[in-house]
Amino acid sequence: MRGLFITFEGNDGSGKSSALHTIMEKLQKSGYDVLYSREPGGSKVAEKIREVILDKDNLGMDDRTEALLYAASRREHLDKTIIPALKEGKIILCDRYIDSSLAYQGYARNIGIDEVYKMNLFATESLLPDLTILVCVRPEIGMQRIKKDNREMDRLELEKMSFHQKVYEGYLELAKKFPERIKVIDGEQTREKVVEDIEKVLMPLLKEKYDNK
Repeated sequence: MRGLFITFEGNDGSGKSSALHTIMEKLQKSGYDVLYSREPGGSKVAEKIREVILDKDNLGMDDRTEALLYAASRREHLDKTIIPALKEGKIILCDRYIDSSLAYQGYARNIGIDEVYKMNLFATESLLPDLTILVCVRPEIGMQRIKKDNREMDRLELEKMSFHQKVYEGYLELAKKFPERIKVIDGEQTREKVVEDIEKVLMPLLKEKYDNK
């Protein structure tokens, strides 16, 4: 039985990663076979590409180079990690996937959502998630959270607020473009409420597929 591919998306500081790990722990305790992965990264070569993409020394990287590197990383991740796990029937919870490229490079970098989408459909052989959880917060709140954490920011987090605003707008555009796949969660709620809202969207899909687990 083919597994399920669930992706978590959101602008910087949305809390999506924290929510993902909470959901993963709950599912594992309930007996589900869950695999966590992330992008960029998720396999040996893809993690090497991640280092290049997020390195602060590469601030002058060309926008299209950035988009192509994400697509290349995604291809490796898919081939080495995602597809084998799907064949094993696992539930994959992935921190970012194709929609990140559409929001960040397609919309915020002004390359074009359709252009970046075509590039990534080629890279992924049109493999899309079964469900995408989009956790959104206003960009000023997201960046405040990151600064409050007092951690070192990566190359994209260091972008101007105008860029983060466009990423936020880009995600909302994607939610309108793919309403059946992308479900929007208000990330400005308490962590408990965010997780609760995600479960309301996610659990019916899991129970439908794995009710005889």
